Amino acid sequence: MSKNRKLSPGGQEENMEVHSMTYQTVFKRYELKYMITMEQKKRILEAMEPYMALDEYGHTTIRNIYFDTNNYRLVRHSIEKPEYKEKLRIRSYSQAEPDSTVFVELKKKYKSVVYKRRVSLPEDEAMKWVCKENHCSMDTQISEEIDYFLDYYETLRPVVFLSYEREAYYCRDGSDFRVTFDDTILCRQNELSLEADVYGQPLIPEGMTLMEIKCSGAIPMWLVHVLTKEHIYKTSFSKYGTAYQTMIYKHNKSREVEAYA
Repeated sequence: MSKNRKLSPGGQEENMEVHSMTYQTVFKRYELKYMITMEQKKRILEAMEPYMALDEYGHTTIRNIYFDTNNYRLVRHSIEKPEYKEKLRIRSYSQAEPDSTVFVELKKKYKSVVYKRRVSLPEDEAMKWVCKENHCSMDTQISEEIDYFLDYYETLRPVVFLSYEREAYYCRDGSDFRVTFDDTILCRQNELSLEADVYGQPLIPEGMTLMEIKCSGAIPMWLVHVLTKEHIYKTSFSKYGTAYQTMIYKHNKSREVEAYA
């Protein structure tokens, strides 16, 4: 038996005794993004030290496979900044093998609130399910939501591999407040497998880090003070949206120009 922390469906972390690995399946929170330098990150970490600690994942290389329609309907709608948007991906927290646990995640955003549902499955089963080669072995409300999503969009297929190095911190007081730092954000459209090595086109400049604040309420005053002091302001940055605009859209436009030349 070991001590572990689990997030409740509302997003609050609880201390509990567990006999096996458990995963949070439902998230509801705000996600605020900031593009910062390494020096700014250093000063934020100094301010965080009394209040926050690395979570159970700590430093990880996150791999994602994003799914979209043949005409990129999901991401094109997303970058228009609508009131409601949604996306589907499969995520792993390490280089996967066919039997490794990965997460099929349905992520929605409505009026600035992020709602995420996810199912944990072996990598091979997850890919076959989302690619409509097999049915999901789990029969839950979340798997039914994802099945509906797959049926509704019909032509979903893997389109982008997106990876990054992440440091994730949780609040020592047991609240749901979390901070993550992502750098080395890479994307590609070949070798779309969570079993593959990490490589691809960089999405942010070298020396920059994407900081995300994840919370269900207000930002603590100690962090507000450091953000104000460092002149750090909230930004809009979608990893998949940026991958589409810098890699896919430009490539498609160049092909159109060549076709009419």
